[in-house]
Amino acid sequence: MDKRKLILDCDPGHDDAIGILLAGRDPSIDLMGITVVSGNQTIDNTVRNALNVCQYLGLDVPVYPGSPNSLVRVRPPVAADIHGSTGLDGPVFEPLTRKAEGKHEALYIVDALRAAEEPVTIATTGPMTNLALAMRLAPDILPKIKEVAFMGGSYGLGNVTPAAEFNIITDAEAAYVVFNSGCKLTMVGLDVTRKVLCLPSVVERMERIGNRASRLFVDLVKFFNKTQKEIFGWEGGPLHDPLTIAWLIDPSVLTLKPMHCTVDIRGTEGYGRTNCDYFGYHKQTPNVDVAVEVDVAKFWDIIEEGIRRYD
Repeated sequence: MDKRKLILDCDPGHDDAIGILLAGRDPSIDLMGITVVSGNQTIDNTVRNALNVCQYLGLDVPVYPGSPNSLVRVRPPVAADIHGSTGLDGPVFEPLTRKAEGKHEALYIVDALRAAEEPVTIATTGPMTNLALAMRLAPDILPKIKEVAFMGGSYGLGNVTPAAEFNIITDAEAAYVVFNSGCKLTMVGLDVTRKVLCLPSVVERMERIGNRASRLFVDLVKFFNKTQKEIFGWEGGPLHDPLTIAWLIDPSVLTLKPMHCTVDIRGTEGYGRTNCDYFGYHKQTPNVDVAVEVDVAKFWDIIEEGIRRYD
């Protein structure tokens, strides 16, 4: 089986960390690099978190730091209410010896795609700032992008405002660039990620595995579930970002619907909304495959299998 060449662009974040765990050892994925953006926490914190996760799991994958700011607007506040003061509160990591690469994330994306002998998939589970920078800096890389699979947006309700989801509103102009790039896009939005709640029964199931990755998963979700309960009242937090990676591993976990989608960068109350023409009313050519249903049981099977790969 040919492995999928993958660059994972993330802002760890508890759910991003589980996305790294899934991608790191899956036999169908060749994880070329992890690129890091500010979002859930500041860039210093998200880079350190990515390095800690890779070191803990023994993943020999280069980590590239990206931009601390949005393309146009002042970066909104980080999500410390969800992810804590470090962005990855809960686990206690050993002293960090891993180092980040010296090259900026956007430059790495450009160089990696130009050098690639086959098209590369890019998964974004944070704001799209650095992917947009790379696309603007070097439009010649666009044919080298096999597809962009991203956690972000919603054809229904947002989670930062009634209209907008966190990853998109944090840098809506960057999302606008990506949505209009002409690349194949798959949107894994809140419509499906809110259905994969990490309930106590799931935590117990993964805890019974008893390996190193299992312990990390449990430490992550116990803190994550606590803040989700405090803010949203859920008994289990939704694991947004890993669902994107799970779909890359097994596309049958999601049902997709092609839609024409735009990003609102001019509104006030609607800023950052992903406007998805669900019914095709405007007769415009679809530009995004939008996830509309998820096989929840299959998702947790993928998570368990991913954790067991670290035995």
